[in-house]
Amino acid sequence: MTGSDTRPPTLEQVANYAGVSRATVSRVINGVQTVDPELRRTVERAIAATGYVPNLAARSLVTRRTDSIALVVSEPENRGYETPFLTRTFTDPYLGRVTAGAQEVLRPLGIHLVIFLADPPAREHVMRYLRQGHVDGALLISSHVDDPLPSQLVDLGVPCVLSCRPGRPVHTSFVDVDQRAGVRLAVDRLAALGRRCIATITGPLDMPAAQDRLAGFHAAVAAHGQADAPHVEGDFTRGGGERAARALLASHPDVDGIFVANDLMADGALRVIQESGRTVPDDVAVIGFDDSTAALECHPQLSTVRQPVEEMAGEMAQLLLTRIREPGRSPRSVIFNPELILRASA
Repeated sequence: MTGSDTRPPTLEQVANYAGVSRATVSRVINGVQTVDPELRRTVERAIAATGYVPNLAARSLVTRRTDSIALVVSEPENRGYETPFLTRTFTDPYLGRVTAGAQEVLRPLGIHLVIFLADPPAREHVMRYLRQGHVDGALLISSHVDDPLPSQLVDLGVPCVLSCRPGRPVHTSFVDVDQRAGVRLAVDRLAALGRRCIATITGPLDMPAAQDRLAGFHAAVAAHGQADAPHVEGDFTRGGGERAARALLASHPDVDGIFVANDLMADGALRVIQESGRTVPDDVAVIGFDDSTAALECHPQLSTVRQPVEEMAGEMAQLLLTRIREPGRSPRSVIFNPELILRASA
């Protein structure tokens, strides 16, 4: 607006500028889908020209939406890991990739993403916040089989989408990568390199992703004639990879190929392998899983199975927005294909 009047522009001024009714402007601002597209563009140009800023509190009373989505990282109880939950969460590149992928979808729509860590000290606070309707829905990173949070959110009627296959049946959508196909790519590569004693370092085996990767590993090595393949359980951290690699090399010194269930553990395993006097990949070939930034920081750089986390998170956001708009829509599962990324370690 021009002149000396410093008062903020009103809905009526936007309507006059656009040459439409006040009710039409209100419908555009509140996202009513039946507005003619050309009329919507006219109103949007008027809003931009006048500098009008919608009253979000009033808008939320009309739409019953907050334009906020929660990204919840859930751990149901203390698992006895050596690395604390907060440290594991914020040192793992996975959370950053999920956040970036979800923001690609939500930010252009003016929807805010709010991150919550639902470990035992904060769990009740997070549940209360979600239950009171401060967000329109939740993207849930829930990794453990016995995590009650997915079912609790569904029972409360909070729209949610999971970041992986749920450990127990729950009536909500989820996004995942084909875990077993990814492991098969890794094992096929190790077998093609002539490795005769292939082992794996798993993630925590109370997580569906770790269970699926271990099952896929056993099936893949059996297809190459290795009936009894060793495995050691890790915790998806760099330190956990170091500890698991020491145990593996001590119990099976003839191992010449290792599939490690994520890149952070693979980085730790590489250090231990080389400290033992073995070379990578000549003595022991190593393949990780994720294709995170950790894979490029390894020495040598890590061959790994890529799961397209950013694209998967974007799909989670799209599924959640659909669920919010259409509460009666049936849940969906969307499974992405993995890809083998070859670098120096195998």
